[in-house]
Amino acid sequence: MVRVLGVDPGLTRCGVGVVEGAPGRPLRMAGVGVVRTPAEAEIGQRLLLVEQGIEAWLDEHRPDLVAVERVFAQHNVRTVMGTAQASAVAMLCATRRGIPVTLHTPSEVKAAVTGSGRADKAQVTAMVQRLLRLDAPPKPADAADALALAICHIWRGGATNRLEAAVLAARATPRSAPVKARSTSVKGTVR
Repeated sequence: MVRVLGVDPGLTRCGVGVVEGAPGRPLRMAGVGVVRTPAEAEIGQRLLLVEQGIEAWLDEHRPDLVAVERVFAQHNVRTVMGTAQASAVAMLCATRRGIPVTLHTPSEVKAAVTGSGRADKAQVTAMVQRLLRLDAPPKPADAADALALAICHIWRGGATNRLEAAVLAARATPRSAPVKARSTSVKGTVR
């Protein structure tokens, strides 16, 4: 079982959702919400609020891994910049604590949760509700997307999770003295 914090980055609404599970096993939602910042606040203050919100989620839920939506190009540069900045804050908060971070594209998340990389938000939300056996769809859409990110990582990140666990275990294990290589000479004719 692994606990994943999914982060759907945004400057006004940053979706967060925690899912526990393993490939082939039932999933369980441990928490879902949105970190909000006021649009009229200056950018530095908004990023600080996003950081404080993410830190609070990390403190409360203690995830093993963090999955963040990979920022993709949009026509609105201002929206992309805010999304990228919120994404960087989430990655920084997790990395500061030594929690592995993985990025997933929107189409990868949609394909993992619905079976189609072109699914719309309503389809993703409906499948998240079904997969987590929730009484009602998670709202707003940013919260549902964060849960979808966590589900995607649990299902698609299996090999990645094992590699990350092996790296963490290797860092925790004291290293033995390096083995000296012995050189041997081979006598004979060089052709």
